[in-house]
Amino acid sequence: MTSATDVTVVERELVIDASPETVWELLVDPAKATSWMGQQSWSEPREGGLYRVEVIPGHIARGEFVELDAPRKLVLSWGWEGENAVPAGSSRLEFTLTPEGEGTRLHFVHSGLPSTESAESHAHGWDHYLERLAIAAPGGDPGEDPWLSGEMS
Repeated sequence: MTSATDVTVVERELVIDASPETVWELLVDPAKATSWMGQQSWSEPREGGLYRVEVIPGHIARGEFVELDAPRKLVLSWGWEGENAVPAGSSRLEFTLTPEGEGTRLHFVHSGLPSTESAESHAHGWDHYLERLAIAAPGGDPGEDPWLSGEMS
């Protein structure tokens, strides 16, 4: 059993074939964000501004913008509406964008997760969505998200 004081982290790093400015826009512009994650997105991209993303039907992520240093670093609080395990705003996402050649090295950290099970579930989700981001950023079409129709793997 995991105690309430245990904290688990998901950390990923990938190189995306697009500029940091382009990747940044896909992270903060709700109209562009849905190209790689979610079916609906609303946000106020400023420190203290709120965001809300319906990632898949019935699963809504919500939090606030903590730090915006365009196009280098984005920090958000994160969690799920109506969930006790990771309630809205209870964990933290950090995206660090570093130019690398013609592209961007994205260092991603999701911290403050309450359990190993939660970290595993979120890691599975982030692996899926970061791959879609890497396709969308250089102008590719990641296609319809199979998870929107319940085809979660």
